[in-house]
Amino acid sequence: MPPKATKRGKASKATTTTPEESVPKTTATSAPDLLTKSKEAYEQELKDLAKKARSQKGYWAGQFAIYTHTFILLALIAIASNVSQLVLSPVYGSIPAAIWHSKLVMAGCFTGWASNIFLDRALPIEPVELLPLIAMYIPPVQYLLFKASGYMGAYYGPLVTELLTLFPLITISSACVATNLEYADFGPLPKAIAEAVPGLGSFGFFKVAEKLSGDFVVQNIGKNFYMTRIGLEGLLAASYTTIAPSKFLLLGVPALLHTTFLNPHLASPMALSRLNSGLEKEGWHVLDRRDSITGYISVVDSLNDGFRVLRCDHSLLGGEWVKFKDTPRFKGNQVAEPIYGVFAMLEAVRLVEVPNPVPDSEAKALVIGLGIGTTPAALVAHGINTTVVEIDPVVHEFASKYFQLPSNHTAVIEDAVSYTDRLVNETQGVGQYDYIIHDVFTGGAEPVALFTYEFLQNLHSLLKPNGVIAINYAGDFSHPPPLLITNTIRSVFGSGSSCRIFREHPRDEAQAAAHNGRDFTNMVFFCTKASSSSSDSDSDSDSSRGITFRNPTPRDLLNSPSREAFLLPKFEVTDDDLLKAVNGSVEEAQKLGILRKNETATLEKWQTESALGHWEIMRGVLPEVVWVNW
Repeated sequence: MPPKATKRGKASKATTTTPEESVPKTTATSAPDLLTKSKEAYEQELKDLAKKARSQKGYWAGQFAIYTHTFILLALIAIASNVSQLVLSPVYGSIPAAIWHSKLVMAGCFTGWASNIFLDRALPIEPVELLPLIAMYIPPVQYLLFKASGYMGAYYGPLVTELLTLFPLITISSACVATNLEYADFGPLPKAIAEAVPGLGSFGFFKVAEKLSGDFVVQNIGKNFYMTRIGLEGLLAASYTTIAPSKFLLLGVPALLHTTFLNPHLASPMALSRLNSGLEKEGWHVLDRRDSITGYISVVDSLNDGFRVLRCDHSLLGGEWVKFKDTPRFKGNQVAEPIYGVFAMLEAVRLVEVPNPVPDSEAKALVIGLGIGTTPAALVAHGINTTVVEIDPVVHEFASKYFQLPSNHTAVIEDAVSYTDRLVNETQGVGQYDYIIHDVFTGGAEPVALFTYEFLQNLHSLLKPNGVIAINYAGDFSHPPPLLITNTIRSVFGSGSSCRIFREHPRDEAQAAAHNGRDFTNMVFFCTKASSSSSDSDSDSDSSRGITFRNPTPRDLLNSPSREAFLLPKFEVTDDDLLKAVNGSVEEAQKLGILRKNETATLEKWQTESALGHWEIMRGVLPEVVWVNW
């Protein structure tokens, strides 16, 4: 077993001594002789003694053990850092969970490194022996703190939770690393460099391990029990137990029992059954759930109101009314009734009037982002050849299994950026689709890469000359992001008559006043390639007359009340609405520029505020008991 960070003065310290400490006392120069030696001679003698120590049997094995133990501790806290964020995201969302995270990790590393001597002397047991106990108690403490998430809010809740869970683990681990490296041999390095190497080297290794372990977890999350959120926390606890076994491990038994038998977050049939027994009393039921690459995915039924939603972390990807399925009017319908009107509005790409319209039976559509499949299901129902690009295989599986997504579509389970890049290259920029629907909102914010100029340019290339694109963007009109996204879309598809913007509902002045002016809503951009490509041509031509919608027919409505109410866009967004975020200043709007793939930091900063507002909205859509119990 690797050497442990031990209390100073104990006999076990001899197992990790420095070269100078490991030399027999009989070889040391007597005090009177030292007084007569020059400084240079004394330093040379120390070097000789160190060299002799290194030649002793078992010395290098001890050094290897020191470094191995140190690297294991650093790797474990790197993994724990990533896992902590994963566990917080279903309750707070990934963006709010990350607000304080990096600062807290830095503080834990510094605190542990600076206080290793104090902790070594003050604690009643070896610091390293605390690590398994801390790791074991993290899941129960998180479970209890999540119940207070509504009180703490999305801004401070993650901070408090990680202060009481991740912070102690990082602090004690850092202290153990600092103590270990006091006995490490850095060989012929100059003194100044040798003093800096332990701290800088440890932090550098930690950051690399954090990045690599984060990538590995994202690629493999949900593949088995151990690659789930609570499964990973269990693996961490087991790993700490392996490197620091002691009699104190018995103190962790209550935590293990709670996680195994009482924690609803555990990915097991027994935990899900126990969760539903409590939720059903509140009128809710979780049909299925899975950890996946975009977040924690679950299917939740409202038993009282008769609807079903698809959840991703602390947001909803969509929902439909299930109570209507077997009623006489809706029995045999090709599509379900969506609970959100914006999904019906996206289908209005078929209503945009273009020169030489294509019959549905000959049309091709590309859908970026699946959700529960409301829009692609409608396109398929109209006979349109539909391709869906969805990065998360679990989202596609659940949409097919629990919602009315028909099987006769082409599914591409891939990142949309790489897929469109490849498709544009393969087709040499020749338009392939009559309709493109872009709908990728999740978790309080959109994937930034899917709103960049470069990505939208790919979609423009894939659109046929008479094609129409609908882009759903969920944002807060009181902040600049909607204006930035508008600038970017118009830079690709043209301004003026090329695009029109509609919101899902009219602005609610009372609600905005109650929430400090916040005006969070879904907005849909309808743009035509024909208008943008002909903006410099004859203004009297049919192709440059601007976007107009034909009136929907009964066939367009698919026997759906939701589509009767929302299919035809009604609430248009004007430039004045967009300029409210910059106090009506056209000059400030122009300064925002457009969103490019290497210049996304500004939008990501604004998305934090948007995500916090979205968190509050979601707490009003589903009750706290659903969010905190996953």
